[in-house]
Amino acid sequence: MSPIVKRKGEKFTLPGKYLLFILTILCTGLIVLTLYTDYISKPLSIVAGRILVPMKAGISEVGSYLSLRSEELIHIRDLLAENERLRSQIDQLSIENTMYKQDRYELNNLRELFELDAQYDEYEKVGARVIGRDPGNWFHSFIINKGYEDGLLVDMNVIAGSGLVGRIVNVGPTWSKVTAIIADNSNVSGQVLSTEDNLIIKGNLELFAEGVVEFEQLIDKADRVGFGDKVVTSYISDKYLPNILIGYISTIQGDPNNLTKSGHLTPAVDFERLGEVLVILELKQSIEEEAD
Repeated sequence: MSPIVKRKGEKFTLPGKYLLFILTILCTGLIVLTLYTDYISKPLSIVAGRILVPMKAGISEVGSYLSLRSEELIHIRDLLAENERLRSQIDQLSIENTMYKQDRYELNNLRELFELDAQYDEYEKVGARVIGRDPGNWFHSFIINKGYEDGLLVDMNVIAGSGLVGRIVNVGPTWSKVTAIIADNSNVSGQVLSTEDNLIIKGNLELFAEGVVEFEQLIDKADRVGFGDKVVTSYISDKYLPNILIGYISTIQGDPNNLTKSGHLTPAVDFERLGEVLVILELKQSIEEEAD
């Protein structure tokens, strides 16, 4: 009986050497078929083209996307670091700019005080800094950092900018309080510099909101006083030294009595910004006593 044929009812079996021989023949045939024909490679190529190539393209696109995102993240991180550095530089430059502006402001004030000191060189003066003021938009009443330990006395005149600020009304050891000419109930005897006509300058904070102070009792029969004329302190003032610039005529009109005139005066001092002032270390009363 054949070794591979079994009787009826027995299980079919194939010896190993025959199985190996058959597989060898099959593999050899496939190799020859693959080498000399495209019967197998062509379908595989088609399958690869339909499945593997798009998959590879998709993987390539994903890789490119991830690479681009990675580069963008690195770029964003660099930009954030650069932004933080620039912000720090801007903060530093802002501080330096503020300090520069403050220094320039103080330099301009000191230059004005120097010029003012030279303008009134006949008087001995001391510089002082404003360290406080009463509530409001203007320096109508304020505190300076000099007092009687520095030789300051009540009624000493205070100047700044281009002219008269006011006078000292209270003195402490290291501080003094100054009332400005724009304050309510302040009265200054003045005169028009060009004509020597006398007038009274009256403080009024409500009126000063328009940037002017009031004057009255001007006797100008010859109508010589006009817009822009300088007004200075008068020799007849009992508190203020003579010939200190107060301001300039801005409006003028006749009074109902037809004898005097009144109007408005633009002060020579910027009462919105006062940082440093000069205090004249002489009193009007002392000068009058020396003259007598």
